[in-house]
Amino acid sequence: MGKPATLPCSAGIGLRAPHYREVLNTLPQLGWVEVHSENFFGDGVPLRTLLKVREHYPVSLHGVGMGLASTEPLSPQHLTALRSLCDQVQPAAVSEHLCWNAASGMVINDLLPFPYTQEALLHVASRVDQVQEKLGRQLLVENLSSYLSFSHSEMTEGEFLAELSQRTGCGILFDVENLYVNARNLGVDAEKFITDIPAAAVKEYHLAGFSVHDGCLVDTHDHPVHADVWALYECALRHLGPRPTLIEWDNDIPPLQVLMAEAEKAQKRLEHCHAL
Repeated sequence: MGKPATLPCSAGIGLRAPHYREVLNTLPQLGWVEVHSENFFGDGVPLRTLLKVREHYPVSLHGVGMGLASTEPLSPQHLTALRSLCDQVQPAAVSEHLCWNAASGMVINDLLPFPYTQEALLHVASRVDQVQEKLGRQLLVENLSSYLSFSHSEMTEGEFLAELSQRTGCGILFDVENLYVNARNLGVDAEKFITDIPAAAVKEYHLAGFSVHDGCLVDTHDHPVHADVWALYECALRHLGPRPTLIEWDNDIPPLQVLMAEAEKAQKRLEHCHAL
């Protein structure tokens, strides 16, 4: 099936529907691509398109609907569909958000925060174990952009992720823009987060753009990467080292060349870090 299922330590882009045809027709120089897993569940044109893309590029599957911290049982249908997708695509990485999204039988179309307590750690760890056993592969867990914090949290998000990784063997998808949003909105100590998480567990970086509404930074993925996020990314590279890096752009999606130009900025920083 084309290139082997490993993510190169280079810059990639989030591949969205407006660019499928252009990417397949022109085969641009892309290190790798990432797609949202749920868009490709079941048979049909989207999956066939992704399999064609997979012939030319390593693919990372990024989930948005599992709800690792929800108290509702993990959906067997969701896990079975994800396992089937993995078997067909042979992705280089599979990731999910550290959030909850369901309660009382209702699924909420959002990525919601929760308190970082020992009780929550045991709960999430058991669910990560369940997912990894079902998939037969490592899961990467992504830090969350949040607009509130819980006074009864017993640890920081970075400490939570570090402990979760140690207990389950999961990897960490470090979303740099999410951390920057939390630092600005909630006063999270970004440098402490970077030093809290184990470098060996970090397998991927995400970069994206935010919007500002009434003084609040919102993780909208509809702008170029902000200069301050680039600076925080450079800080992460110095402390944690180079990793595969994704440019996410999910709303007001620009031409492919704009995405590739953003990826090139990340690529130059990765190469500089490699050269040090």
